[in-house]
Amino acid sequence: MFAVGPLPHGTVKDYKPVTADMLLNPSPDDWLQFSRTYDAWRYSPLKQVNKKNVGQLHIAWVKGLPAGTTETIPLVHDGIIYTIAPGADVMAIDGTNGDIIWEYKRTYKNPQIGSTERTKSLAIYKDMIYYTAPDGYVVALDATTGKVRWETFKTDTQNTSGAIVVEGKVISGGTCGKGRDSCFIEADDADTGKEIWRFHNVAGPDDPGYASWNGVSRTAPADLYSNCTVALDPSTGKLIWYYQHLPADDWDTDHTHERTLLTTTFNPDPKSVKWYNTEVPRGSKHDMAAMVGESGIMFVLDRNNGQFLWAEPVPVDAPNLAISNIDGKTGATTINYDVVMKAPGDHHVICYWNGRSYWPTAYDPETNSLYTGYIDNCLDMTGTSTSGNRHGVLREGSDINKISGIAKINLSTGEMLKFDVQNAPGTGALLATAGGLIFHGDINRRFRAFDAATGKQLWESILGGPISVSTVTYAVGGKQYIMVITGDNLAEPVLSRQSGVNLTTGHNAIYTFALN
Repeated sequence: MFAVGPLPHGTVKDYKPVTADMLLNPSPDDWLQFSRTYDAWRYSPLKQVNKKNVGQLHIAWVKGLPAGTTETIPLVHDGIIYTIAPGADVMAIDGTNGDIIWEYKRTYKNPQIGSTERTKSLAIYKDMIYYTAPDGYVVALDATTGKVRWETFKTDTQNTSGAIVVEGKVISGGTCGKGRDSCFIEADDADTGKEIWRFHNVAGPDDPGYASWNGVSRTAPADLYSNCTVALDPSTGKLIWYYQHLPADDWDTDHTHERTLLTTTFNPDPKSVKWYNTEVPRGSKHDMAAMVGESGIMFVLDRNNGQFLWAEPVPVDAPNLAISNIDGKTGATTINYDVVMKAPGDHHVICYWNGRSYWPTAYDPETNSLYTGYIDNCLDMTGTSTSGNRHGVLREGSDINKISGIAKINLSTGEMLKFDVQNAPGTGALLATAGGLIFHGDINRRFRAFDAATGKQLWESILGGPISVSTVTYAVGGKQYIMVITGDNLAEPVLSRQSGVNLTTGHNAIYTFALN
């Protein structure tokens, strides 16, 4: 833990501004966005560490972090790590040794907001770092000194997601909960913070589907555009198309995760894929958007027009999925009415619950596969007049020693390979590299590397605490580093109770690994 004292106020030397072209085509050495690139592959072209030598990885340096919640993904530019630390701080850290260069510590009216900070990531552009602070502000920090350049207030609801920069605009979204006025995606000018456009996540009078909600002004699980993929024009914020994955979500099974963008052929295997579009010719090539929601269902759409292509349950099919059917021609989803709360006191078990939660997936172009962590975990819920009494339970018939793992899913066929199957769930991000490796960690402190093609475990290191989101790779001076953050997050206590893992708490730290 840090000793009490003055904040570091150094300067990043020889800083090179990040251009729009660099965000589109980053240096292999950098990690400039939460998933590294706009397509959300979480794939690094670095291959100094590979299948042949990964067993020689060792700890390069470790840096302790303050107490609190940590669910963040760092950025790395020219060997400088920019990260959110527990307590809602932002730090610039030397990527070769863990020394803090500068630290920005925000003062909150409610100090508890800072201690439970959950912002997932930062953004970088030109000479600024963009921070979606938990008090509803977007803050632009000087990347060299950490000093505030501008800040703009959006809403008094929290910012739990990070921002991205597109065409000179900082795009971010707040946490809904106070009606339509607090539920939006906003684009601010990256240089000044001035609002450029705002897209409301709940349909308004001029939006498609508004009439079906009968003028309701409060947010509800059935509102457009809840649990939707939306395609927006980044210049204007205007809606191009939308697809609703889960209408009338009765169980808080979010579908707000990153969409992985790729191009491949449509050839779903009926043995693997439960639903697929019968109107799409097999073998046709599509620009796709793929995602796995908390409901445990993976969707693949045509990203040009929102056309449904295919979907399958992850990790296995279950009779009490949130969705009972997807139309093979239109892609329209039908909610599973058998598990809907129809009156106070109704009791149902729905699968899945946080089957895949906020920890990101990865895509490897060499295997044409998406890698996702999964938890064979269901929701036991009793409805009340306002919400529900809810807790996680194992799926009926499942084996507690096999409730968690990694699923490798071919994005052309839907064929699934499961590996690292065990009792310890993971809340860490997946990382794929050109070295043919997949990195992942679990709440039992195990950080591992796997063969991306076969799933065979190639390396393991036992750390001081559970791996929490975070995993990235970068290079400085020709040396590749693998970096991961351990620490406390909101999901770990629940998963610990269900899986029987003895959770280690209070060990927030950055670990980096490299070859000799």
